[in-house]
Parts: sequence; structure tokens; C-alpha cells
Amino acid sequence: MIDSLTVTPDNFGLVATFIRADVVVKGVMISLIGASVWSWTVIIDRALRLGAMKREANRFEAELAQGRSLEDMAKRAGDAPRHPLPQMVQLAVREGRARGADSGLVLTALDRSMESLISAAGRRASEGLGALSIVATASPFVGLFGTVWGIMNAFRNIAVMKNTNLTVVAPAISEALFATAFGLAAAIPAYIAYNTFSIDQQRLISRLESFADDLAAAVARRLSERGGV
Repeated sequence: MIDSLTVTPDNFGLVATFIRADVVVKGVMISLIGASVWSWTVIIDRALRLGAMKREANRFEAELAQGRSLEDMAKRAGDAPRHPLPQMVQLAVREGRARGADSGLVLTALDRSMESLISAAGRRASEGLGALSIVATASPFVGLFGTVWGIMNAFRNIAVMKNTNLTVVAPAISEALFATAFGLAAAIPAYIAYNTFSIDQQRLISRLESFADDLAAAVARRLSERGGV
């Protein structure tokens, strides 16, 4: 509780308000800062990973569009490619070689393998979305708790001091509003990032599914023409 306070702009700065805040409000602010750092770590990581996946997909599809054979693309991808597109090409070549000219078995096995690969890629692309969802939905309520607590302190100060002067209520009110601001500052970026990455995930899955369909059609044509991949 503040017995007396000279109301100046410096007394209501971020640092001053934090230092002056009630221990509960401080805990709320610290937790929201931690949530914000957590969400920004996820945001940066997801942005870098998804950006790298898009660039690799563009490069791989551009090379494939130049007329390279599936075997050549599979070899160029190496022994253990990380991107799902070269993995799909290697699956197509492997299934065709393993099952010979039986196109029905090749396409059935290829379809199952592609679905499994796309599901795995979708799960990797969705990593971190749960954390962003938690921060986006929980932070405003945590901030609201700090706000309510700060307002309770303001009324308590009024009761103790028997005075409704601004110097009595302003400190606790400012703490309450800062708690609200901290909650929104943590929630808004997490909310925007969650929706953005969710859209990117769906676009990635759609892109993989389209590529898988095109690849299966190409494999089917080659099987009908030459009896194998």
C-alpha cells in the first residue's frame, strides 16, 4: 500500500510501476513476460522452419519441372532427405522397384506411404501451435486477474486512507492497467502467429497432397508404358 505519492510521469513508467506493484501483480507480470518470451521463441523457430521448407519445396519442384527423371531426383536428394517432397520421390522409385510391374500393388503401397509421410509432415509443421494457442487464450485472463487484483488494492487503499484523492488510487489503478497491457502484449502476437502458421500448415499439406497426386499419376503412366518406375 502507498501512503503518499507525488504524482509525476516518472512514477508511472513501466519500471517504476513494476517495482511498486503488489507481489501478486508482480507475479502476474512476470508470468506474462515469460509467456511472451516463450511464444516469441516458438514464433521465430516456426517462421524459420516453415520458410526453409517453402524455399526447399520451390527449389525441388523447379528442378523437377526441368525434366529430370524421378531416379535422378531421388539420387540427388541423398540417403536421408529431410524434406517430404524428395522423400515422396524416393518412395515412388522404391515402391516401383520393389513390386515390379504390378501397378495395382505399386500404387496402393505408394498411396499408403504418401499418406503416412504427409501426416508426419503435418505434425512437424504444427509443432509449437499448441503453445501459441495456450498463450493466446490464457494471457488475457491472467492479465485480467492482475487487473482485478490491482483494482481491489485501489479500493483497499481508499478504505485505509479514507481518501479518494488521485494519489491514493492512482498507483493501484496503474498497476491494474499494466497487468491488462502485459496480457494483451503476450496474447496478440501469439494469436496472430497461431492463425498464420495454421494457414501455412494447411497450405503445406495441400501442396504435399497435390504433389503426391501428380507423382502417383506420373508413376501410373510410367508403369503402363514401361512396366516399372
